[in-house]
Amino acid sequence: MTGISRYSALLPIVLLLLPDAAWAAQKPKLILQITVDQLRGDLPTRYTERLDEGGFRYLWEKGVVYRNAHHGHANTETIVGHTTLATGAQPAVHGMVGNLWFDRESGFTTYNVEDPRYALLSQGADVDARTEIDPTQRAARSDGRSPSAILVTTFADELRSNTNGNAKAIGISVKDRGAISMAGHSGTAYWFSKATGEFVTSTYYKDSYPGWVTEWNGKKKAQDYANQQWTLLQPQDQYLFGASDDRPWEADIGGFGRVFPHDYGDGSNRYFTTLLTLSPAGDELVLDFAKAALVAEQLGKGDATDYLSLSFSSTDYVGHVFGPSSLEAEDNTLRLDRTLAELFTFVDKAVGLENTLIVLSADHGGPDAPGYLTDMGIPAGYIDPDGWDKAAAIAHIKRRFGIQGKLIEAYDHPYLYFSTNVRNDEHIDQQALEAAVVAELSKFHGVSLAVSSSALRRGNLPDTDVYRAVVNNFNPKRSGDIFIVFEPNWFINDFDGLTVASTHGSPWSYDTFVPIVFAGMELVPQIIDRKVATIDVAVTLAAYMEIKPPSGSTGIPLLEVLSEDSR
Repeated sequence: MTGISRYSALLPIVLLLLPDAAWAAQKPKLILQITVDQLRGDLPTRYTERLDEGGFRYLWEKGVVYRNAHHGHANTETIVGHTTLATGAQPAVHGMVGNLWFDRESGFTTYNVEDPRYALLSQGADVDARTEIDPTQRAARSDGRSPSAILVTTFADELRSNTNGNAKAIGISVKDRGAISMAGHSGTAYWFSKATGEFVTSTYYKDSYPGWVTEWNGKKKAQDYANQQWTLLQPQDQYLFGASDDRPWEADIGGFGRVFPHDYGDGSNRYFTTLLTLSPAGDELVLDFAKAALVAEQLGKGDATDYLSLSFSSTDYVGHVFGPSSLEAEDNTLRLDRTLAELFTFVDKAVGLENTLIVLSADHGGPDAPGYLTDMGIPAGYIDPDGWDKAAAIAHIKRRFGIQGKLIEAYDHPYLYFSTNVRNDEHIDQQALEAAVVAELSKFHGVSLAVSSSALRRGNLPDTDVYRAVVNNFNPKRSGDIFIVFEPNWFINDFDGLTVASTHGSPWSYDTFVPIVFAGMELVPQIIDRKVATIDVAVTLAAYMEIKPPSGSTGIPLLEVLSEDSR
C-alpha cells in the first residue's frame, strides 16, 4: 500500500509547533474521559434547540470541538473503538480486532475481555446467569474478566506509571469491555451485572470490594426502577420523531414494547435489568455509581492527577433496538444531556471544572435502520452469513479443493474463519483457497469487499480509505482468514437469535464518524473542521500531561488543545 499518510505529512508541522506550545503550568487535578457508545458525530447537535445548558451545550460552547473526527479502523465495534481511544493505537497493534474472535488453538470463540483466571468477586454475577441483548456476553465461556488481551499500554497506564502509582485510575460502564479497556492494565474497572443489578469487578483488580462499593450495591439502586416507566421527557409534539413512535422495524425486547411509555416491570422479570440498559436508566446508574467513586476515592484531591473514565452505553442499546432515528433515541439523547449536566455540576463542586480536563468521544457511530432508510428512498437491508457455507459457489470451491465437510467454521464479524481441518490440510494451497473464496464472496449480495489474510500480510493492496481501514484492523494472530466489508447500509441484524433494528461495525462514515471534544481547564472554545482521528485522543492527553504516550500509539497531538491560545 502506497501513499503519504496524514502522519508523515503533518509530522514536520507538529515538530515545528510543539516546541512553541505552552504546556499547562498547572496540571489538572482530574482527567474525565467520557465515551458515549454509538454516539454518531451528528447526534449531539441534532436536537440543539431542546438541550439544557450544562450538558452537551457546555461541551460544544466551552470546549475545543472537532467536528470531523473519525475512527480509522474497519471493524467499528465497542471494544475496538474503546481500546483505540484508550491506547492511541490501531487495532492491528492493540489487538482488540473485534468484540469476538475465533481462537484456532482452543477451537472456541473468544470474548475480548474474557479471562478465566480472574473470576468476578460477586457470586451469581457470571455471564451464564445474564439475559441480555448483547451476544458477546453469551459467547463468553467464563465469567472471568481482565485487560490481559490488550497488547499495549493505555493512557491510564502511562499516567499511573509516570506517578509511581500515585495517580488513581478508575473505569466505569454498564459494559465490562467499556470499563476494562479504558482503565487499562493498571487501573480498576467496575461494570454492571445484569444478573445481580450491581456493579462488579474481578479478582484481577481486587481481592475484595472497597467499602463504598459494597455500600452502593447494598442500596439496590436498580430496584428503584421497579414498577416505573421510561416516559418522554418533553411533550411528544415537540419531538422531531414525535409522530413516529411505532415503527414496524423496531424490536420489542422482553415485552418492553415499541411505544411510549416503556414499562420496566415489577423487578421480578428476567429481563428487568436488561430493560434498564435499553433505556436512559443504564446511564443514570453509571452516573450514580461514578458519584460514589468520586467521593469515596477522593478523586482529584491528591497531589497527582487522577483519571476517571465513564462509558455511557444506553445510546448504543437504544440505537440497536429502535434505531438512531427514532423517538426513543431522541428522548435518550435529551436524557443523556441531563445526565452529563448533572455529572459536570457534581464534578465542578467536588473538584472544579477549572481543575478538570474533560474529553468526550465515542467508540463508533451507527447506521440508521434499513426500514427508516428505505422510507427515505435509500437502498438498505440485512445480510445473513449463516448460509454462506451451503451456497452453490462455496460448494463448487469445496469440490475444487477436495474439501470434505465444512469449509467455513465461523463468521465472527467481520471475519470469516476456515474450519480447522481445512487450515491443517497440508495438501490445500491456503493462499489459492483464500483467493477463490474472496472471488466468490465478492459476488454475494450485500458484500462490498472481501480481503484475504494472505493479501493483508503481503500488503500489496489498493491505496484507498477502505483498504487502509481493513489493514488497520488486521492482527495476524487474531484476525480471520477473510475480512468482509458489507455494502453501505447493509448489515447483520441477528444478535444471537434476537432481531434488532440496526447494528454497526463497518468502515463507512456513519460508523466511523464520532465527536471529539476537549473542555474544562479553562480551554478557549474553538470549532475545528480539520479531519482528525480517534488515535489522536490518547496522545493529546499524554502531551497535555507531559508524559510518554501509550506504547503502541501512532496518533498526532491535537495542537488546539495544547497551544497557548487555548488556555
